[in-house]
Amino acid sequence: MTLDPHDDLIHDPKGGMPRLLEIMRRLRHPETGCPWDLEQDFSTIAPYTIEEAYEVADAIEREAWGELKGELGDLLFQSVFHAQMAEERGLFSFDEVADTMSDKMVARHPHVFGDESNEKSPDQQVADWEKIKAAERAAKAEKGVLDGVAMGLPALLRAVKLQNRAARVGFDWPSTDEVIDKLIEEAQELREATDPDHAEEEFGDLLFVMANLARHMKIDPEQALRRANAKFTRRFKSIEAALEARGKRPEDSDLAEMDALWDEAKAVEKAQKSARANGTQPESNS
Repeated sequence: MTLDPHDDLIHDPKGGMPRLLEIMRRLRHPETGCPWDLEQDFSTIAPYTIEEAYEVADAIEREAWGELKGELGDLLFQSVFHAQMAEERGLFSFDEVADTMSDKMVARHPHVFGDESNEKSPDQQVADWEKIKAAERAAKAEKGVLDGVAMGLPALLRAVKLQNRAARVGFDWPSTDEVIDKLIEEAQELREATDPDHAEEEFGDLLFVMANLARHMKIDPEQALRRANAKFTRRFKSIEAALEARGKRPEDSDLAEMDALWDEAKAVEKAQKSARANGTQPESNS
């Protein structure tokens, strides 16, 4: 086998970004690359990109700082993979991706990289940011208020972004009271749904209003649901542990027993939370 002149770089533990780019190039080499990597295209890699972004968010949520470096590396590799495929098609290179982002950040921060004063409030900065993004959308011929909100976003996140866009032009409820009234209305319509299609439609409407309520309350609905998922997982594991201590498994139990164990787990969590708030015991690692 003929040695590649870049072998030293590939095996250099301090090779940094050039090393990663060269590894990706070799993985996609049409003659000596990895069959799996060669088989991929933008559409097949996109789901992995989304998954890696969520794993970054998960590590941050768990404050698993030892894992975060690796998760960020996995996410970076996704960008490198897409850029390599784009370069093979003559579309753009990784350097052009980096330059495009750098240009965007400089343009969107004239108070840092330009002549504007940086003595402005966070709210003013958000308003200025939106003006700049509106100008960028106009340059792309995105004329509609909702144009440019990516279809591939998670549904709850996209709902919030659509509602934020509409709110900027005045299409919004004035307070959370009206949103909660609408929530009650949608829940009743779901209760009255007469067939599966109707039920799905009303359920979607209910979720959409829930996203709007989160926006009005300045709550990230994705994060709120992730935390609810984590809480459910934690408490259900407590049920499993308690049943195991009794020589049983969940399938050997019934709803009444598991519900009672759920209440016990909930009470323990509340007591621990209260104790932590009062400074009487250290934060639990569970």
